[in-house]
Amino acid sequence: MPIRIGANPIGWSNDDLQEIGGATPLEACLAEAREAGFEGMELGHKFPREPNALKAALAPFGMACISGWYSAELLRRDADEEMKHLRPHLDLLKAMGSPVLVFAETSNAIHGDRTKPLSQRPLMQAGDWAEFGRRITEVAERTLAEGVRLVYHHHMGTIVESEADIDAFMAATGEPAHLLLDTGHATWGGADPAALARRYRARISHVHAKDVRRPVMEQARREGWSFLDAVLGQGAELGVYTVPGDGMVDYPAVFRELPGYSGWVVVEAEQDPEKAHPLTYAKKGVAHLKQSLKEAGLA
Repeated sequence: MPIRIGANPIGWSNDDLQEIGGATPLEACLAEAREAGFEGMELGHKFPREPNALKAALAPFGMACISGWYSAELLRRDADEEMKHLRPHLDLLKAMGSPVLVFAETSNAIHGDRTKPLSQRPLMQAGDWAEFGRRITEVAERTLAEGVRLVYHHHMGTIVESEADIDAFMAATGEPAHLLLDTGHATWGGADPAALARRYRARISHVHAKDVRRPVMEQARREGWSFLDAVLGQGAELGVYTVPGDGMVDYPAVFRELPGYSGWVVVEAEQDPEKAHPLTYAKKGVAHLKQSLKEAGLA
């Protein structure tokens, strides 16, 4: 498939802190996403989880169902047990024709806990990667056999956050497990997203595009903020994440390292909608992505 630009609804309604944007109807989110130029949406907590109802919600806006986040616990359970928990979500994605499964280990994650600074995030011991990677690969093989590619979401506050974590994860997993390249999480985690794109091009099957406000990132590191406090920002100030073109990420450089990429590029710029008007920012993000793809020769 050609490159298509989609959105995650987290710019309208936060999933980790559901009162943020909680009053925004799903229909308003979808209408504004369509107006901004998005062709598809990832799932959020306001979306129906039954295929016919989900299709009915998306159809009036001409939106495809791109994928949806799945919280895994493979540090605590084996692949067979994980597949039992995953089954309803996987079946929904299959029914919707979604090409990828957004997958992240969350059994010990802290990104949803505002009482914990990111410095307290969990760390893997070197000897634990092999078994974790084996379990991930087994689940990835099984979802791929059903037509859905597992794409692993490295994420702040989890065991796969830093560049070293991503390298360890990729070394421990087999080809069926692919990487979701998230430009915002990579940058905040201390990695260069363009370098990650170059290194793992053959196993990148999904891209999340969010930009990073450098001053907020540096303050969050310096003052030991939690993930959510950094995302929401202090007082009237904007948070650490924003849409492409509004921060420090060099998107043309990232896309130049993804020659031949086909699939979705998803704007997943979580912000407080009371501070950052979702439609205004969505339009800015789409425009910047289109220009960046053009500069990189992918559009």
